[in-house]
Amino acid sequence: MSVVAQIQRSAALLSIPIGALGRSMWAGGRQLLGADRELVRAQLRTANAHALREQLGSLKGGALKAGQLLSTVDSLFPEDPDRTWTEALTSLQESNPPLPFAEVASVLHDELGSDWRRRLTDFDPMAVAAASLGQVHRATCDGQAVAVKIQYPGVRDAIATDMRWLEWALRAGSVVARGLTVPPVVAELRTRLADELDYEREGRHQAQAAKAFANDRGIEIPSVVLATPRVLVTTWCEGRPLVQVADGDAELRDAIGLQYQRFLLSAPERSGLLHADPHPGNFRVLDDGRLGVLDFGAVLPMPDGMPESFGRLIRVMLATDPNEVAAGLRLEGFVRPGVDLDAARLAAFLSPFSDPARSETFSYSPQWLRAKFTGGPDDPRNPDYAVAMKLTIPAEQLLTHRVWLGCVGVLCRLNATVPVASELRRWLPGFAG
Repeated sequence: MSVVAQIQRSAALLSIPIGALGRSMWAGGRQLLGADRELVRAQLRTANAHALREQLGSLKGGALKAGQLLSTVDSLFPEDPDRTWTEALTSLQESNPPLPFAEVASVLHDELGSDWRRRLTDFDPMAVAAASLGQVHRATCDGQAVAVKIQYPGVRDAIATDMRWLEWALRAGSVVARGLTVPPVVAELRTRLADELDYEREGRHQAQAAKAFANDRGIEIPSVVLATPRVLVTTWCEGRPLVQVADGDAELRDAIGLQYQRFLLSAPERSGLLHADPHPGNFRVLDDGRLGVLDFGAVLPMPDGMPESFGRLIRVMLATDPNEVAAGLRLEGFVRPGVDLDAARLAAFLSPFSDPARSETFSYSPQWLRAKFTGGPDDPRNPDYAVAMKLTIPAEQLLTHRVWLGCVGVLCRLNATVPVASELRRWLPGFAG
């Protein structure tokens, strides 16, 4: 990426907090002049959400990836009576402007050769989807419909620029809920994006998962046709975006919610892989009711399945007495010897994970999730509070923790009622004791 391009990206990210500050001053002035307070607040929410969506959606790279990660837990944002934030973040999962084909054509030439059109016939130059690191075109290969995922030129350099600016821009602009752990989000993005830029790696993992789920009556994973470092071709998967069923029929929402939860829980045992990017844009609802899984860029290999320690952690949290929870964590080795814990605060911190696991069937909702994240000193989004817990959790479980939180967030978005305890007993080693 040229110096000029880096400056342009930095300026675009810098405009997020500067714009938010200017709009806040405008809102304050309007209220001083006697404008209706709630109306001004609604206008401010709309303007901030629209600006954030436009900037992140157009920037691609790490900036868009961060927005999509935030969209997974949109229920954690402030009260949103007019659904401004919800709709803006949801649109980051699907409705992002693609690059003109002329800007990505060189990637196909470099990766597949000058005769790439002979391999990919009926190629549609209009992208059908645009993601954070690449965009998807429809074509035909060997007589079957395929999806052609093309990595954006220069995206590696763009990510380096994004990571330097994104954390500061989001925090300084106050455009996300107070206390949301933006620093860990950015740190995780730095670690995971390098893997996601390798489409050959993604192709191997998708092929591995597709084989494992080939006979599953509830899950569809497209087969891999060919993969290069920057181009991935898979069979076409026709279906609706997951979020389109969120306000629809309850029976369908529950069924899809169950398949979504089951896929995330069972994939380590069945395929040796943890799908680490649970945002709804990576899933489709097929006409026959199955759940389509499209993206295997963010995957953590777990050749031995989910570690038993995570199942034991959730099992220990089921005790209703906070002191029992603390004692159980000590017994299982999750608390360092000599560390003094506030048992009640610890139980509050872990409740988004333990509450659903107490029930054979649990009804998720945005209201329930918001109630668990109060924004106060016991808020699990507060990084200082999380560190203060001083739990001894293996490094791989930190990602598992985030995946489960993302799963909970999506199930709340779906307002889904799903079996929980039985699924944990079935797929989570260590949970049953």
